[in-house]
Order: sequence, then structure tokens, then C-alpha cells
Amino acid sequence: MTLSRAMVLTVPGQPLQMIARPCPEPTVGEVLIKVEACGVCRTDLHVVDGELPKPKLPLVPGHEIVGRVAALGPDAPGDLALGTRVGIPWLAWTCGRCRYCRAGQENLCDQTRFTGYSADGGYAEHCVADGRYVLPLPAEADPVALAPLLCAGLIGYRTLSFAGDAKRIGIYGFGAAAHIICQIARHQGREIYAFVRPGDETAADFARSLGAVWAGPSTAPPPEELDAALIFAPVGDLIPAALKAVRKGGRVVSGGIHMSGIPSFPYRDLWEERSIYSVANLTRQDGLDFFPLAEAAGVKTETTPYPLEDANRALDDLRTGQLQGAAVLVP
Repeated sequence: MTLSRAMVLTVPGQPLQMIARPCPEPTVGEVLIKVEACGVCRTDLHVVDGELPKPKLPLVPGHEIVGRVAALGPDAPGDLALGTRVGIPWLAWTCGRCRYCRAGQENLCDQTRFTGYSADGGYAEHCVADGRYVLPLPAEADPVALAPLLCAGLIGYRTLSFAGDAKRIGIYGFGAAAHIICQIARHQGREIYAFVRPGDETAADFARSLGAVWAGPSTAPPPEELDAALIFAPVGDLIPAALKAVRKGGRVVSGGIHMSGIPSFPYRDLWEERSIYSVANLTRQDGLDFFPLAEAAGVKTETTPYPLEDANRALDDLRTGQLQGAAVLVP
């Protein structure tokens, strides 16, 4: 029997445990992936800390997975061959029948399954995935550099798309998603205004190095009215702040799956056709659209690699704000 190491969550709020388990086997339509790298996402932190309800337990977290196809289950998609480099994102499966799937909104499917939440993910040496939901990736690229694109990049891209043709864009929370989307937005000719934790000059300098025209504390108003604001920090207080920063008709888009409570604010801050949007998950089409754009924009990810067995340390560093860019586990 072949064994495969994995970091496993057994009780939310408790550290992950390293186990050696039988290597998973792909069933009908699935593929077995030998994991090359797996990004550590803030959503993983929400799952591990018990802030997202009813995860599959025991659970292998992780949904920014880069790897190679190691085995094919019966009826796996014909375009997947052994050795193919693929990515496994948050979206693991949809029913294809509900009104959302039929309307091209599979990210809102009533029965959706999610990698690293309702299905085992990539904090492991191997994982399985539905072959219809894996994404093709460049064969020669650095897997550590690719990993953050599978969620920080994809969710960031979907969040940016809700901003429409906005020219001046504010980004609140300059972490993994923001540092990717800043590069995409600059490639598209937009202006980026970066909002960071008060006193975090390192993050402000990082944003400027990526082309932000202004970087300052989230408590300060921007020097110009914004056309749109993208919120990646899970801090509900930022919604009213962003509403005050956008112009009449401007949009505030929340890209997180979890956020602290949003405080009340006067209606006048929303009035004049300002709007608030939330982004939920992603679609396979987002992945097909995003990766060519990221390549054209020359996106460079800022990463810190950790050995698989140091997953708890990587999560702690993310939890305490010790990271610039993205943590990536390497089996």
C-alpha cells in the first residue's frame, strides 16, 4: 500500500495534524494529482479557525493546488494525460441542473462542493479532483509562483470584474489577492490606490513597488475620489469607509468569503447610486479567462514557501499578519 502524507484538521480551532494515509484513488471522472505546491489562503484560515460552518471532518485543507496528473479514474476527461500540469481551485463540483448552473452562475449552485472545505484539498502529497473542474496550467512555470493564482488570483480577478471599467480603483487589504490584482489593473491602464493597516509602511511600500499611485492607511481618505473600491481584508468596518471614498455611482466590491460585522452607516453614504456587491466563489470560465490575462500582464507573485509539515506555522504567520504576499506549502 502506497502512503501519502497530509496535514489534517480534526477539530476546528485546533492545529492540523500530520498523518500518513493510504494514497487516495480516483473514482469515476476523477484524477489523482501529485501535489507540487499548495497556496495558503485566508479562507483556509477561516475554515481551520471554525469561522466557516460545517466543514467536512476530518479535512485536508487547501484549494490553491498545483500538481501533475498521476492517475486517471474511469471516464476522466480525455484531454487529461498522465503528467499534465493542472490547477485545482476552490470550486470542486456543481450539479449542472439547478437554476444557477443553467443560467451560467455555477458559482452559486445550490449543491456546490468546495476544495479544502467539503472535499479534501491540497495540504498533502496527493489529492483527487473531478477532472471537469481542474484548470490547465503552464507546464514549465514555477509551481510555487503559480499556486496563489488559483484563488487569490481567481477571486481577485472576479472581484475586479465587478468594478466594470472603473479607472480609479481603491484596494483595501494589500495581501495575496491585492498584489496580483494590482498588476492586472495596471496592465489594463487603471490607477490603484492601496489602503493598508495604519502604520504598516512595509505593505504601503510593497503596493507602491507594484505600481500603486498612492498608498496609505485604511483610516485615511484617498487623494482622489474612487470609481470603485475592492475589499479583500475581512473587516466589516471597511465597507462604510469605502463608501465614503467612492464617487457618486461608484461601486464597493467585497471579495472575501467571510467578514466581520458591518457597522451601521448613514444612508447618505450609500445614496447617489453608490452600490455594494459581494463576490461568491468563481466559475470555470473565470479560470479560462484569467490565466492568459495573468500571463499577458507578466504577473509576478510574491511568495514565501514552507515545507508541508510547517502548515500550522504558515497559518499562524497569515493569522498574525507576518506575510507579505502569499504562503505556499511544498510537499
